Amino acid sequence: MLALPPAPAPAPRRQVLVGTALFCGAAAMLVGAMTALWFRFRDNAGTTVWKPKKVIIPEVATNTMWITAFLACVMIQWVVYSAKRGDRQHTAVGLGIVMILGLAHLNSQAYVWKKVALPVKGDTAYNSMFYAITGTLFVLVVVGIVYALVGAFRYIGGRTKDRETLSGLALYWYFLAALNTAVWFTVYVTK
Repeated sequence: MLALPPAPAPAPRRQVLVGTALFCGAAAMLVGAMTALWFRFRDNAGTTVWKPKKVIIPEVATNTMWITAFLACVMIQWVVYSAKRGDRQHTAVGLGIVMILGLAHLNSQAYVWKKVALPVKGDTAYNSMFYAITGTLFVLVVVGIVYALVGAFRYIGGRTKDRETLSGLALYWYFLAALNTAVWFTVYVTK
């Protein structure tokens, strides 16, 4: 009897990676629109005061946030590299470091909010836009930490063949680094 050859294996769908990319695109549009509004409000202020004079932004903390975003990119690439080689220990350490760097970012942002001590509603749009943009980035970093925690549980729990979650996590942290650079430059550098 003649038998047909087996059908080829279906191509991987990569739903997690595609879903992460779509989420990153939506978040980029949100923060991009908020940044455009920031510039519009700042330009409309003209000769009047845009940023309240009493506001002094601690630059060390803001630069720390910016640097930790790029350190997280290096660590998440190490996670993907280790996972592809089946090295569970280095993957776990890398994921732990990524989560710690995310917490350092959140800590720096909380410090900035405490030092700035602006009311949410002020005389200009600066106050509300400051908290809206930095708060959105804060929430996105929290999402990144939770995503890293899920990736850690999945990989360390035994799903070592499924590296799509870690690849999606890497994409998300690269996106966070780019987004953090845009927010850092807009809100903290150009003010």
